[in-house]
Amino acid sequence: MKPFWIHSGLALLEVDEHGGLLITDDFLRAYLYRPELALVEESCAAERSLHQALLDAPRQHVQPEQIDAMLDADVRENWQLFLRLRQRLLDAPNLQAAYVKLFADAQTSGRIDVPPLFADQFAQIIVHHILADCEDGLMLRVAELWFREQKVSLDEGRVLLADLETIEQRVDDQGLGNIGRLLAQGNIRARGVDFEMLDQTNADEYFGRDEQHDFALEITYGRKSSQLFADLLCRWIGHLIGVGVKVRPLTAVDDDRWRWHVGLDAQSSVLLDKLYRGDGLTPEEHSRILLLLRLDFDQISMQQSDVAGKPVYLAIAMDSDGVLRMKPQNLLFNLPLAKQ
Repeated sequence: MKPFWIHSGLALLEVDEHGGLLITDDFLRAYLYRPELALVEESCAAERSLHQALLDAPRQHVQPEQIDAMLDADVRENWQLFLRLRQRLLDAPNLQAAYVKLFADAQTSGRIDVPPLFADQFAQIIVHHILADCEDGLMLRVAELWFREQKVSLDEGRVLLADLETIEQRVDDQGLGNIGRLLAQGNIRARGVDFEMLDQTNADEYFGRDEQHDFALEITYGRKSSQLFADLLCRWIGHLIGVGVKVRPLTAVDDDRWRWHVGLDAQSSVLLDKLYRGDGLTPEEHSRILLLLRLDFDQISMQQSDVAGKPVYLAIAMDSDGVLRMKPQNLLFNLPLAKQ
């Protein structure tokens, strides 16, 4: 088995007999070494005291006055966010349940109550767990869409993705301008910022570079990566909500009885809503839709009765800045599931 994403945090968790990821003291301690909580020269005595206490016993109760005693307002806020996150983790039976409840509560309140960075980390850990035995670098590059934003370029009908954070870092490091046109000849270039294209022929090269996020990906309909994306959607749904589905890419939605759809990001949700209403899309809006898919339930009994047997249409899309920000949690709440 080839190792990958060794810093995701998965190795710090335990796995129960049902595949649940159990929170450990070491997993909680790891947060104390993050830049937001790590001690610095300016750390006050109250912060140093709490930091050491939680290193010794990461689950111990923290009194409000222990936070209030910290001198820096930003430091106090960081600790409050961490304790809120810790409480969510400790209240749930496993990490998967904590992830689902995080977004279930957000649907009620209108916002998640922990930084999105941590939600992305949970998504990475869960996907890492799902793909723990995977030796296909192309599948793992596809899986990065679950937790990393992608810069999109369209080149003669091809949909090309590159890691947004890596692009920004390279542009900053080299003093270069904004990302330019993504070329189709095996590389993505942004005024000297080069990304090697990952495909079936060089997928093994992903290992060893898996945390550099410097491979580009083509997810055009008909490419292997688009089918791998569909396959991972099936595994994600099966793992987190226990429902068997089949997903396949489409070139278009041609269905007079279209009944249900789910956008896998904010942009595709808006665009699919417009198509469903029959409003039509402008050419620019059409170009934002990167991939369409069809989802079918394995068992009709698992589907909401009024749409039983009907397909669910899915999509991913880029925003006006050419960025894809996938929201895999949408599949946990917006499918037409039968009430249990």
